Amino acid sequence: MLNRSALCVMTVVMLSGVAASSIGSETAKPASSAEELQLPERKQTTLGLYVTAAQAYEMWKASPDKVKIIDVRTPEEFAFVGHPEMAFNIPFALVTYQRKDGKTAYAVKMNADFVAEVQKVAGPTDTLLVTCRSGDRSARAVDVLAAAGFTNAYTIVDGVEGDKVEDPGSVFNGKRIRNGWKNSAPWVYTLDPEKFILEKADSRPKE
Repeated sequence: MLNRSALCVMTVVMLSGVAASSIGSETAKPASSAEELQLPERKQTTLGLYVTAAQAYEMWKASPDKVKIIDVRTPEEFAFVGHPEMAFNIPFALVTYQRKDGKTAYAVKMNADFVAEVQKVAGPTDTLLVTCRSGDRSARAVDVLAAAGFTNAYTIVDGVEGDKVEDPGSVFNGKRIRNGWKNSAPWVYTLDPEKFILEKADSRPKE
């Protein structure tokens, strides 16, 4: 017969196991709604499929052959800020630069080949986890993919860098360290040529 001390130890171990199990299942379970995550309108999508970066990583680990991560940031962000190693970089928009009269101007240009590039790596019913810096562009990208027939595209609501700290008294105020892939899951700077999409270079000779 177990004495009282032994029973107490067993109870603590069992409860700890239940708590750990609950935490694990909560992490892996995708959030169900924009209301649950208190998402601003700019981060909501027509499909209504949402995950955090931590949840997205767990989804990918559970089924790496069936889940594809699409990083829609610019090539510059993807290369120099860092990215999930398994992610395909298919920019939703590109930045153009022009130097004139001693000044540098830049503008944003939509990637006309965005949907076509996604279609090269995924089918319309594949599970897509779409990410950007912090969840705004990825939401718009999901809407475009939904209009093109994709039905299982999630937006990663905190993106790669995460949401900003909002604490004027903190040295981290304004820094994107609250959440996001870089604060939740492994990431790299390494570029895989098969997953890094760039515009075709203009091969015409310069006059």
